[in-house]
Amino acid sequence: MADNEAPKVFVTYAHDSPEHKDRVRRFAEFLHGQIGLDVHLDQWDDHDRRDWSSWALDHLDTANFVVVIASPDYKRRAEGKVAHDEGRGSQFEAARIRDRMTDNLGREIKRILPVVFPQQSVEDIPNFLNPYSTTRYPVETFTEEGVADLLTAITGRARHQRPERGEWRGGAAGGYQPRRTPVTRLDWQACSSLLRAEGARIGGVHYADSIVLKAPERLGFVEVDLGMAYRRLTAVVGVLDDADETFQVGHFRFLLDGKPSPETKVGMGKPARIEVDVSGVLKLRLEMYRPGTTDHRWWPELAWADPTLE
Repeated sequence: MADNEAPKVFVTYAHDSPEHKDRVRRFAEFLHGQIGLDVHLDQWDDHDRRDWSSWALDHLDTANFVVVIASPDYKRRAEGKVAHDEGRGSQFEAARIRDRMTDNLGREIKRILPVVFPQQSVEDIPNFLNPYSTTRYPVETFTEEGVADLLTAITGRARHQRPERGEWRGGAAGGYQPRRTPVTRLDWQACSSLLRAEGARIGGVHYADSIVLKAPERLGFVEVDLGMAYRRLTAVVGVLDDADETFQVGHFRFLLDGKPSPETKVGMGKPARIEVDVSGVLKLRLEMYRPGTTDHRWWPELAWADPTLE
């Protein structure tokens, strides 16, 4: 099948009731008309006299995927628990599906897709389709989201792609070494306008990957998405060694998923070290300010020095 060619999908079901038959047709109409699959359904081909057994065999054998609509009548007929003249069509189609699965189980288990509407349950899937040990596809609504799981099986593209594997930093020499990521190298979801990512000197030590606030900004902040991918945050906070006003006091705090820490207050030459557990945290926010800052005086000259995640 070419990449730009719509997959051919055959829908097999039992005529349990007029309501069920109508529901199956509307489902097929949605897949064909809205999703763009090449869907085939008996209700669309009853405009002339035909050999329905031949028609069914052609679709069952040539379709890229066969969607089995679970229902009590379909299960009974598929498992041979009805009279020979009840639901001959669904009995015949289920027998062909069973035969193809016997011929090549690995191939057919990917091709035969059981669908369960809200009016039915997993108990209505024929037992030979292994309803409890293999994937089934509940469809709660006829929407793109409602059929998203079914489409993953048809397209072969998972809803959440597996990421590329990172570099393994373990080994006999020293064991696992956690990755260290400066906050300055992450994408900032939000930040105050006058913040800069640059080097800073605090307490006689130069920190290359720092977040510096040296401007008439009442509050300096940065927000980053951690995605629960880190365990620890370390940083040094302090007043810049080259600050014009040596008497200022900087106030610093962090917020983990919106929950604020107590403030850390530091003066020039007296930096503080921050170390905090960020396991399970989605969003990190770092803040700093100098009390009394206005647009024209008392500028903060502060930095989060080398804030690093690992």
